[in-house]
Amino acid sequence: MCLLTEEENVNTLTLPARDRAQLTCASVRVDRGGRTVLHDVDIKVSPGSRWGVVGENGRGKSTLLHVLAGALAPDAGTVHLVGTLALAEQEMPAEDERTVGDFIDAYLADARAALRDLDAAAEALAEERPGAEQDYADALEAAQALDAWDADRRVDVALDGLGAVSDRARPLATLSVGQRYRIRLACLLGAEYDFLLLDEPTNHLDRAGLEYLTARLRAHSGGVVVVSHDRALLADVATTILDLDPTRDGRPAVYGGGYAGYREGREAELVRWEEEYEQQQTEHVRLKQALSEAQNRLSTGWRPDKGTGKHQRATRAGALVRSVHRRQDDLDRHKVTAPVPPQRFSMPDLPARTGVVLLRAEEVTVDGRLRHSTSLSLTSGDRLAVTGPNGAGKSTLLSVLAGRLAPGTGRVHRARKVRLHLLGQESPRATRRRARDLYEAHTARLVTAGVLKEGEVVGLGSLGLLTSRDAGKPVADLSMGQQRRLDLALAIAARPHVLLLDEPTNHLSIALVDELTEALHATEAAVVLATHDRQMQRDIAGWPHLALAERRPADTEAVNTH
Repeated sequence: MCLLTEEENVNTLTLPARDRAQLTCASVRVDRGGRTVLHDVDIKVSPGSRWGVVGENGRGKSTLLHVLAGALAPDAGTVHLVGTLALAEQEMPAEDERTVGDFIDAYLADARAALRDLDAAAEALAEERPGAEQDYADALEAAQALDAWDADRRVDVALDGLGAVSDRARPLATLSVGQRYRIRLACLLGAEYDFLLLDEPTNHLDRAGLEYLTARLRAHSGGVVVVSHDRALLADVATTILDLDPTRDGRPAVYGGGYAGYREGREAELVRWEEEYEQQQTEHVRLKQALSEAQNRLSTGWRPDKGTGKHQRATRAGALVRSVHRRQDDLDRHKVTAPVPPQRFSMPDLPARTGVVLLRAEEVTVDGRLRHSTSLSLTSGDRLAVTGPNGAGKSTLLSVLAGRLAPGTGRVHRARKVRLHLLGQESPRATRRRARDLYEAHTARLVTAGVLKEGEVVGLGSLGLLTSRDAGKPVADLSMGQQRRLDLALAIAARPHVLLLDEPTNHLSIALVDELTEALHATEAAVVLATHDRQMQRDIAGWPHLALAERRPADTEAVNTH
C-alpha cells in the first residue's frame, strides 16, 4: 500500500518534501466494535526520527499505521502529512497477476514519469517551443528531487540485499509469500519515500536480509515508524518507543533512549503501578473490615443489656447507624486503580516418553527444496535449532519431519502413537467461526480420534493466549498476532511429544516471545525450532544446531541431538 503527499494535485508528480517532511497525529482515538482500540495517541515523526511501536497483540499497532497512512479515518483527533509516505502491511495479496517488473514499475511510477517529462521537455527545448526553458527546468528539478536516474539501481541493490527475486519477468503468482514480501520491501527502500511505515518488516527475512534492513533503516534520511516484535531490530533501529499497552493514566506511553530506555522505563512504571495498587488494596481491605465491624456493632446494638432505657438504646443505635454510614462512605470514596495485568502464557505440561526415539530422519532430501542429505534423531527433552538462509530448506525439513511432505530420498521413522505437531510460518485462511469454537472442535476431534483422553484437554482460557472477549470473535476479525496466538494454542492442544516450530515469533508480541522462549527451555517435549529471530537465536545459543546452506547434492550432514 502506498499513500503520498497531501500537497499535490493530479497534474503534478508526487515529490518528496525531504527536510520539510512532517507526519503528526494528535489526540487520535479509534473505536471498533464498541471498544476503544486507540486512545489519546500523539506522535510526531520528522526526518531522521525512528519510532518503534510496541504492545500486546490487538492493542491497535497496525491500526495506528493505517491511521498515519490516511487509510483509516480516526474517530477523534487529527493526522497531518507533508511529504511522501508508504505503508508495508503484514499481509500480502494472495492473488496477483502482475510480474515482478510490473510490481516494481508501480512503486517507481513517479521516477519513470519524471524521466519521460524530462525527455519531452528536452525535445521541446531543442525545438525552441514557447515556454520550453521553464518546462525543462521544472522537469529537471523533479527528476533531481526523485533521483530518478538511480531508482532502478536502488531497487536492484535492495532486492539483492534482502535476498529477493530480481527476475522482472517472473510472475508474482509463482512466488511464495515471503518472496513477494521481500520484493515489496525492496521497492519501498529503493523508492526513498519521506516516511516508511513498516508492520513487522522482519518477517520472512534471513540473517543477511535482517542485517541489510537494519542498516538501511538506520541510514534512511526520512522518518520511520516500525511495528515489530523483533527485539534486535528495535534495539538497533528505534530512537523512540511508543508503548500502546495499558498505563496508570490510560494513555499510551512514549519512551526516549531507544529500546533500552523503553525496557527500563516500562519496568519502573510497572513497579510503581503495582506498589500503588498493593497500597490501595491494603487500604481497601482495612476499610471493608472497619465497615463490617461497624455493621456487627449495629446488629448487636439493638439488643442492649437488661435494664438499659429506651432513650439510651435509641441514642446508641443512632450513633452506630452514623458509624456504618461513615464507614460505607469511606469505602465508596476509596477507588482502587487496579493495573490491568498482562496476559501470561502458560504452557501445559507436555508428556515425555523416556527411552524412546520419537522421531528419526535418515538422509532425507527433497528435490529442489532440501539439497542436504540430512539425518537427525530426537528423544523426549531434546532441542534442535535449524538455521540457514532463505531457500536452504528449513521449512521443507520441518514439513518432512511432520509428515506433510514426502522426502525425495531417505526415510523418516516416527515412534508408534507419537504425538507430533508443526506450527507453520503462516496462519491458515481465516474463517468466520469463533476462535473458541474452532479450538473446542479441534480438541474434540483429538479426543474422538483417541489422541487425547478427556482429562488431557486444556481449555483455551487457561493458556493465557486469548482473552475471553477475543476468543468469542470470528477468527477473521482477529489481528494477525491474535490469529498467531490461536495457532500456538492449537499446536499445544494436542499435548505433543514433539513440537516443530517454524518461525514461531512471527507476529507475536515481545512479552509473549519471552514467555514462549522460557517455556521451550523447560518443557519435557522434544523441540525443533527454525528461526531468523536474532534475539531468540541468542536465547537458544546453547541448543544443538543444524545449519542448512546451499551445498552440492552429494554433501551430507547428520545431527544427533542427544
